[in-house]
Amino acid sequence: MKYIRFFNELNIGDIAIVGGKNASLGEMYQKLTPKGVTISNGFATTSDAYWLLLEENGIKDEIKNILNGLDITDTTNLQQRGLKVRNLILSSTLPKALVKELEEAYKRLSNEYNSQNIDVAVRSSGTAEDLPDASFAGQQETFLNVASYEELLSSTLKCFASLFTDRAISYRTSRGFDHFKVALSVGVQKMVRSDTSSSGIIFTIDTESGSENLILINSIWGLGENVVSGRVNADEFFIFKPTLKRGINTILKRSLGSKKEKMLYDEKSRTLNVATSQSEQNSFSINDKEAIELARQALIIEEHYKRAMDIEWAKDGRDGKLYIVQARPETVKSRESGSTKSEKYSLVSNKNLKVLTSGRAVGEKIGSGKVTIINDTSEFSRFKSGDILVADTTNPDWEPIMKKASAVITNRGSRTCHAAIVAREIGVAAVVGCSNATTVLKDGQGVTVSCAQGDEGFVYDGELEYTIKSIDMDEFKPTKTKLFVNIGNPAEAFKVAKMPNDGVGLARMEFIMSNSIKAHPMALVDMKKGKKVKEQDKIISFMTPYSDAKEFFLEKISEGVSMIAAAFYPRPVIIRTSDFKSNEYRNMLGGAEYEALEENPMLGFRGASRYYDESYKEAFEWECAALKRVRDDMGLDNIKIMLPFVRTPDEGKKVIEIMNKQGLTQGKNGLEIYAMCEIPSNVILADKFLEIFDGYSIGSNDLTQLTLGVDRESAKISQIFDERDEAVKRMLQMAIEACKHKGKYIGICGQAPSDYPEITEFLVQNNIDSISLNPDSIFKMYGVVSNSEKRNLKA
Repeated sequence: MKYIRFFNELNIGDIAIVGGKNASLGEMYQKLTPKGVTISNGFATTSDAYWLLLEENGIKDEIKNILNGLDITDTTNLQQRGLKVRNLILSSTLPKALVKELEEAYKRLSNEYNSQNIDVAVRSSGTAEDLPDASFAGQQETFLNVASYEELLSSTLKCFASLFTDRAISYRTSRGFDHFKVALSVGVQKMVRSDTSSSGIIFTIDTESGSENLILINSIWGLGENVVSGRVNADEFFIFKPTLKRGINTILKRSLGSKKEKMLYDEKSRTLNVATSQSEQNSFSINDKEAIELARQALIIEEHYKRAMDIEWAKDGRDGKLYIVQARPETVKSRESGSTKSEKYSLVSNKNLKVLTSGRAVGEKIGSGKVTIINDTSEFSRFKSGDILVADTTNPDWEPIMKKASAVITNRGSRTCHAAIVAREIGVAAVVGCSNATTVLKDGQGVTVSCAQGDEGFVYDGELEYTIKSIDMDEFKPTKTKLFVNIGNPAEAFKVAKMPNDGVGLARMEFIMSNSIKAHPMALVDMKKGKKVKEQDKIISFMTPYSDAKEFFLEKISEGVSMIAAAFYPRPVIIRTSDFKSNEYRNMLGGAEYEALEENPMLGFRGASRYYDESYKEAFEWECAALKRVRDDMGLDNIKIMLPFVRTPDEGKKVIEIMNKQGLTQGKNGLEIYAMCEIPSNVILADKFLEIFDGYSIGSNDLTQLTLGVDRESAKISQIFDERDEAVKRMLQMAIEACKHKGKYIGICGQAPSDYPEITEFLVQNNIDSISLNPDSIFKMYGVVSNSEKRNLKA
């Protein structure tokens, strides 16, 4: 055949002939199906077929004339000219030679799958598409469930015309591609019937932090167009790549998307969106085994191409198999991965801010401007450069105005939807999946869009002042004193991990518990036993889609811990077991039933004393089981465990005995167990405590409180609370000396070094092993540590 090639005749070197999409399918069909990547067979028209169409119909010069002098910023004129070109191509006739080859190829493919008229997917592939520096994804059309030869012919012509969609014209013009140096290839592939199952997207790099250790899978019910367009909020799975390579199936996190619609085939309109059932909304659209299988196939593809990939997949409802339907280079985060430069955006003031709406943050930037709500492409002319684009959702047709926006806000969508991908590419803040943005925001309203505060993005009232700080990571050389970070929110872990640091000195279990569990742990223990507890209905609604209280607890805790451990892997991560006070436990769902009112909770039923008490012991055992799951089952053995508020050495022994019985055996698989050094008895009896524990991490807040006899929550005597007090400094010095004498680890994770450079310098002068800082203090205190170490050397 002259104008058609089957996948087994194509490889990645054929981009100029069949475009990146079809060349990649051919490459994978030939080389990766033997390795376990599942791809349906198909064929592609060559670029010669496209040029033949223009030549035989004599329309090339006419297209040039229509596009001559086009200003793509004039969206109305762009729409008018694009429509003229498409109509010109659609009124043309397919060359007879191409028609003959299409008939022959369609019969051959149908016979291969034992069918007379096989249903196929017909996709466009530009010959400049999917180059590493120019992602043309979604610029042309796709036609699914094409079930006859006649439909194939009409779909082929429509694909040729889609080379001149408004979005494609704008995209090529803005990136300097000559319209007549780009041809179009039509890919025809056996249809994967995901309308009766599920489909989605895979990125082999984290789309937010740029971490190359993550595989992100999005999944929805029905056809994949809804996840690409952002019409549906998808399920998310994060798989850890380093352990997957070692044969350990580590799903770090699962997030249930709302998935309120699914796209099905329809005889009249070709596709149709219908509401999903409550059961479908409350359940994951793929299971863990399928998520791991998709990650495994994605890893094979990434290792073959030796770069991060953006992959589309679908599950066939007929045979239950998972198919890769498209793979292209990821072009945004992978381009940033080699850079040592970064920018930190910060609001000048965090006081009296009015949140108008919130959703999923895309990127880490801030943008402000006037709101323009766009409901349809016919309204594009209203949008001005620098406006904030607000929409229900976006699709590739919206690309011309998105380039003008200072930020983007949508009602619907997840981190891999069209709005998110384009926002990353053009480098603006975006908040997607707000649900109510087009309702609560008004045209002309001044707002600020902030993605600089973690996983959640906020839309604030007013055009607020913000700063941009440029940081060069090359300036931060390793120091003798390890610089750790304190972290509580797993959603921020991969972003914080990019900062110069040696690991995590304090990951707070109670933060993970309050964000992910929300219910009192003993309420879940009693529910597992079949007992009725207070606020049970609220707890059950929050547990969706889990029906078993223990599995819910174990999975959510292990997900939170593993996200932090994976972000910093293989650097050490010190997890402090839960350290809520009784008043904080009372505020959790069902908590009032289990917690007594205490006069001074700060000095009451907290820390180690709680773990071996019969009223809480079972909950602590669950906590241990979750930590064991992360270390042993998920392969994240960089975790070290720290116990808070251990009042006596005997308490330490009791708790470690419980841990050992739960499989957290001190010394096994490199497990180290530390104690928080935060009570004067920890310093005075350090020799006794360090016979039990592998080291100390100083908690300067409580140590100051108990050394000076100051209630740190009392405003009346707050002026006395000072970590720089000579008595506190002597305590710090004694703790460091005791650990050095025993050859044990000594660090600090309290607030003092984050606030006071003189405390940081004091700790370095006393040769502390590590200083753990709040993320916003790491850059400031690096200089203090570095300069102090230089002075020590001179001395």
